[in-house]
Amino acid sequence: MTPPPSAQAAQAAYPEERRGTLFGASAYLLWGAFPLYFPLLKPAGAVEILLHRVVWSLVVCALVLSVVRGWREFGAVFRTPGRVGALSAAAVFIAVNWGVYIYAVNSDRVVEAALGYFVNPLVTVLLGVIVLRERLRVLQWVAVGIGVAAVAVLTVAYGSPPWIAAALAFSFATYGLIKNRVGRGVGALTSLSVETAVLSPFALAWLIWMEATGTGTFLDGGTLHSLLLAASGVVTAVPLLLFAAAARRVPLSTIGLLQYLTPVLQFAIGVLVVGEQMPPARWVGFALVWVALVVLTWDGVRSAHRRARLTRSASRTAAASSSAGDQEIPVRVTPGL
Repeated sequence: MTPPPSAQAAQAAYPEERRGTLFGASAYLLWGAFPLYFPLLKPAGAVEILLHRVVWSLVVCALVLSVVRGWREFGAVFRTPGRVGALSAAAVFIAVNWGVYIYAVNSDRVVEAALGYFVNPLVTVLLGVIVLRERLRVLQWVAVGIGVAAVAVLTVAYGSPPWIAAALAFSFATYGLIKNRVGRGVGALTSLSVETAVLSPFALAWLIWMEATGTGTFLDGGTLHSLLLAASGVVTAVPLLLFAAAARRVPLSTIGLLQYLTPVLQFAIGVLVVGEQMPPARWVGFALVWVALVVLTWDGVRSAHRRARLTRSASRTAAASSSAGDQEIPVRVTPGL
């Protein structure tokens, strides 16, 4: 017995979704492992590592664009001034995010960096209210309120506001907001290529100045050190391409759940590998953040299921109406007078 067309479509889509989930998990696990990579780049400081990351990312993007023949899309972006301006602003925010993250990791503040990415979904929701005038559901407000309480507890625990976490959360949330509002229609590879192309002239000039003044480490740090700095381009591009492949294959709700792999792994590295201290007050603060994320995720999943039900219901109604319209209307023949 042959399955109905809908079942056949579902069977065909399952392997793609499974591959997409694998791609997404790989991307987030690689991002989560960054705290193991950046310390290898010492004695280079956070600024020098950031500059190399920008320049070498552009080199990798250029190679991939050549392989996939993506230069036409890349050039099309530069023929749209508004889009170039938006992606340039996005480039500034992602550069801030990268720089702060590198500083945090190489200063043994990995746990606080993980906190920034735990809090990021809450900040994204908050920016939606402030910037886009979105209306939140009750559970979203509850999640934001718990998040605010968590930040207050962590401020007391750290003895000062967790500025690294705040900088990472707000810079990445703002980056995502700009990309979502203006960068639609631009692929992940093209977007990263444009952003690094905008930043690279400044980064390259700064690197040349550092080497000329003896403050750079690329030429004097040995072959392995130079190769590790150059590898920052691959380290940046590979998870992004995996994420792009996942986003085309799996639902947004799945991506939303997978994103927590990164801060969870970062947190584990900070506590178990780096050996950062977690006093009881910090555990309380992190527990509140996790509760807020559970509430936010539950609300998002429930809302997605509700929208899916409404969509299916509307589709069935439309199909029924179409079927009724296609049926022949019986004609009643009246005998002649």
